Amino acid sequence: MTAAASTDIVTGSINRGWAARIAARTGGGALRIFLIVVALVWLIPTFGLLIESLRDPAQYANGGWWDAITHPAQLTFSNYSALLKTSAITGSFWNTVEITVPATILVVLIGAAAGYAFAWLEFPGRDALFLVVIGLLVVPIQIALIPVVKLYSALGISGSILSVVIFHVAFGLPFAIFLLRNYFSGIPRDLMEAARMDGATEGRIFFRIVLPLGLPAIASLAIFQFLWVWNDLLVALIFTDSSSQPLTVALASQTRQFGSSIDVLAPGAFLSLIVPLAVFMFFQRFFVEGVMAGSVK
Repeated sequence: MTAAASTDIVTGSINRGWAARIAARTGGGALRIFLIVVALVWLIPTFGLLIESLRDPAQYANGGWWDAITHPAQLTFSNYSALLKTSAITGSFWNTVEITVPATILVVLIGAAAGYAFAWLEFPGRDALFLVVIGLLVVPIQIALIPVVKLYSALGISGSILSVVIFHVAFGLPFAIFLLRNYFSGIPRDLMEAARMDGATEGRIFFRIVLPLGLPAIASLAIFQFLWVWNDLLVALIFTDSSSQPLTVALASQTRQFGSSIDVLAPGAFLSLIVPLAVFMFFQRFFVEGVMAGSVK
């Protein structure tokens, strides 16, 4: 063994020992404490918004939301009562639900079917078509707004909930197909061939094998799509009117009248926040596994 090789071995062992010591020190309680602190820091704005939504509007000018912690008498549910009596907010909330739920379900179903086809079905032009789908991932929403507005005007669906749903589905499908195709292609080929040998149709394989095995990726896709559509403002501003506007647009319009609507802004913002947060917490156990789907082949 040469001197250089011996030096490399010694250096490598030293490096491994140094890395191992750091991993050992941070892999236990210290790392958990650090992650808990980071999580608490990220949750402080959410907690502050909750407290602010429960404060008496007359107290807003007297201090921050943290004052209500030491003075609980400032907390009241009257803000939420005023929120429920504001038809613009309640109507926009249900508009948001009517936009988000169909846009999420359609993207998941169509994306799963297309992902299965690209992963396991042979048809002419499959690879070329998949490259087109990948290319659509880099198309920004902004360049499509004016052409789509003209198209919707010609079709007579401008200002409707349907127009927003179609737009979100169209721009959500490329990512959905890319993610699910990569995940589905990792399913063992022997399993698929065994199902076909047993006489299972493609539809039965898709619903009984592919969808259950692809649940982590599907759940992650549903989270991404739901959050994107629920929190969207740009598309909703352009394609909706006063009767179909979602909650984000309604809250933005309320900020123009901040002095007269301050009592509904905080509870409305918290309502807009808590729904996607609850969805994420419900599906979070699938999230990490699904995000990593297809990243390593």
